[in-house]
Amino acid sequence: MKTLVASLASLLCLGTAPINAADNVAPPGFVSLFNGRDLTGWKIPDGDNGHWRVLGGVIDYDARSESPGDKNLWTTRKFENFVLRIDWRIKETPYINPRIPYILPDGTHARDVTGKPIELSLPDSDSGVFIRGSGRHQINIWCWPIGSGEMYGVRMDPETSPELRAAVTPRHQADRPVGEWNSYEITVKGDTVKVVLNGITVIPGAKLTDLPAVGPLALQHHGGLSNGVWNSPPSLLQFKNIYLKELP
Repeated sequence: MKTLVASLASLLCLGTAPINAADNVAPPGFVSLFNGRDLTGWKIPDGDNGHWRVLGGVIDYDARSESPGDKNLWTTRKFENFVLRIDWRIKETPYINPRIPYILPDGTHARDVTGKPIELSLPDSDSGVFIRGSGRHQINIWCWPIGSGEMYGVRMDPETSPELRAAVTPRHQADRPVGEWNSYEITVKGDTVKVVLNGITVIPGAKLTDLPAVGPLALQHHGGLSNGVWNSPPSLLQFKNIYLKELP
């Protein structure tokens, strides 16, 4: 009896992810990019030293990759047009981000009566999904009030048109609380990207003329430590159920 109670308690810890029998088994029409056992099909950063790993049937990352170069986890395959489904969860938010902007529906930052940008101080973690090999066109994962799903690199570019800036800004905040699983469905067709988060369309269809024609996917590294203290929002995340359906 004590063993059963201990096992149940361990499953309730935020740092664990119990294996679901249905996890990592692709639905009809999709292929699984993660087998739940190892990182076959993914390129681990050179010199990573085990920080990207598989733990309990999920891809687990502690934001401490020791790679001297690119620390992101990339697929070995490249993709053109596709529907990507991926489940993710933020494990914890030990970093307080003092510069989170208050983002308006048009993608600009709200300002106070003196014209100074309004900034919030909130617990934060940061990651994302790179599409077609492009960090500029990543689908963000974080704790900002605007919600996950935006394309920060496009929105923040001063050369971005007002129409596109609004198009890559989430229509809704659809994230679940930290520690809970979220589900993305990202559709990439030609130069158009649509993002659905937890069944809610947050990016209806952004037309990106500079989106590469083909490229791999990546799970983003973010964050760094200075004297044991995080100096930016770390990507303390887990991923599972990564399915892709190629489109014509």
